[in-house]
Amino acid sequence: MRASLLQIAVDEGESVESRRVRVASLVREQAGTDLVVLPELWTTGAFAYERFAEEAEPLEGPTYEAMAKAASDAGVWLHAGSIPERDPDGPLYNTSLVFSPSGELAAAYRKIHRFGFDKGEAVLMGAGSELVTVRLPETTLGLATCYDLRFPELFRGLVDAGAETLVLPAGWPERRRSHWTLLAQARAVENQSFVLACGTAGTHAGVPQAGHSIVVDPWGEVLAEAGAGEEILTVEFDPAKVAVTREQFPALKDRVLGLERPRGAS
Repeated sequence: MRASLLQIAVDEGESVESRRVRVASLVREQAGTDLVVLPELWTTGAFAYERFAEEAEPLEGPTYEAMAKAASDAGVWLHAGSIPERDPDGPLYNTSLVFSPSGELAAAYRKIHRFGFDKGEAVLMGAGSELVTVRLPETTLGLATCYDLRFPELFRGLVDAGAETLVLPAGWPERRRSHWTLLAQARAVENQSFVLACGTAGTHAGVPQAGHSIVVDPWGEVLAEAGAGEEILTVEFDPAKVAVTREQFPALKDRVLGLERPRGAS
C-alpha cells in the first residue's frame, strides 16, 4: 500500500482560498497513491485561534467540495486533514474528513481531545464524542487528531473497533517535537498498528510548527520521516504486517480490563 503525507506549510500571507486551490492541486499530483493524508486545520493554522470563527465552514462547505473533487480526480482515498466546522445547531468543531476515490464522504471525525486547557481550542470548539473507523480495501483506518495522540485510551478503543492503521493529522508545535515522535511510536507499539501522523510546517500565529510527519510500523520502527519544511512524504507499507505482528507477539490478548480501584482510593 502506498501512502503520501502532505506536510503543508501554512503561510499567514496566503489566503485560505489560495491555499485550498494549491493543496487540491497537490492532492491531484498523488494519482497512483492509495491514501493521501493532509494535516490538521491546514486552512487556518492550528494556533490561529482568532481566525477559527471567521474561517469556519459547514461540513459540506468549500473545503469539502474542493477535496472531494481532488480525491475523485486523483482516484485516491483522501484524509483531508481537518477544518473548523460550523455546526448550525451547535458550536464549532475541529472536524476531519475522509473521502473515497470516487469523491464520496466516507467519514467525518470531530476531535475529542481539544488542546489549550482553559483557552484556545479548548474553549472555542466543542468536543467530539464518537470513535470513527474507515474500512479501506487493504486496511481499516482509525481516526484521531493532534492532541488525541496523548490519550492512549482513544487508540485502544479504535483498535477494539477494528483499526489497523491509525491516521493522525496534526498542527504540533516545534517546541514539543520530541513528544510527537515518542508518542507516535508508543501508539504504534502498544496497539500493534501502523501510525501515519501528518503535521504542518511553517508558523501558525507565531507558533513554529514541528513538521516531521512520520510513518511507524507495528513494531515501532520508523519507516519514513519528513523534515521541518513543506514536504510530501511517500511510503510503501504492507497492511498485512499488522495481523502477522499480532499473531507472532499476541500482547493484545493479554490485556486485563475492568480492574477495581484499591480500597480507600477516591
